[in-house]
Amino acid sequence: MRVGELARRTGTTIRALRYYESAGLVVPRRLGNGYREYDPVAERLVGQIRELTALGLTVEQTRPFVESIAAGADDADVRGAALTAYRNTVDGLQERIRKLTAQRDALDARLVQAGGPAPGSLLGTRLPSLDFYATDGKPVDPGALGPGRSIIFVLPLTGRPDADLAAGPLDIPGARGGSGQSAWFRDHHAELRATGAARVYGLSAQPSGYQRELAHRLRLPYPLIPDPRLTLARELGLPTVAAGAGTGYERLTLIVAGDVVEHVFHPIPEPASHAREVLRWLTKRAAPPPGRRRIPGSTR
Repeated sequence: MRVGELARRTGTTIRALRYYESAGLVVPRRLGNGYREYDPVAERLVGQIRELTALGLTVEQTRPFVESIAAGADDADVRGAALTAYRNTVDGLQERIRKLTAQRDALDARLVQAGGPAPGSLLGTRLPSLDFYATDGKPVDPGALGPGRSIIFVLPLTGRPDADLAAGPLDIPGARGGSGQSAWFRDHHAELRATGAARVYGLSAQPSGYQRELAHRLRLPYPLIPDPRLTLARELGLPTVAAGAGTGYERLTLIVAGDVVEHVFHPIPEPASHAREVLRWLTKRAAPPPGRRRIPGSTR
């Protein structure tokens, strides 16, 4: 068949066929008049090249597959080359994904820093309706937390006991092995609930598996919310900080009444005493106003 017919049958271009020819993958016969003539197998060869390049392989990486078809080889003859090509392609894609994810996170952080409001200006702001899944497997919608006050303490990146964080997050107070603040809220969880907190959540930019390990290791009585894409930061303008190749949240705590931000703790210079600071704030709000204290035995 002629080059135009092959291009039509395979849905490619004559220019692409010329490239495959120059690479020695699909080589036609030359007729006496100078025209190119392709054997019927060329349609299979071109189809294989297009299929594999669509999966991420380079044209050169398709060579073992194309040559096996041209030679009529059994699949077993090219299995080793195929596995190598597939693995190399997957590794390359993983590296591209890692770099693109880091770029996206860095741009997200720039967006927040450039256009987000200061934490203090969040007072009276309604939380957006978002779909999160906490470490207890239950869905959490910040815009529909339920009646009463909710505490959302936002954490920087944390480390595991068996792995240090990359350079950068270690400069964030409490980041190394950063279980401290989570444990402090755990130790005061019953007091916080008794003083008026209907629910307590922790939130950070780390993925679900990392957060589940932390919740299990510390036996936390409240769920953690993974937000690796910094969705809440973009929606509310929460402050973030560059952390190695990625981005994490700055430490802050939101007191939410219903779905409205009632109070913001930021900055938090002393994380070790922060749970008690939140407890004092709740205690003041729970106390009856001056001059209206209830007299024991009174019905008024």
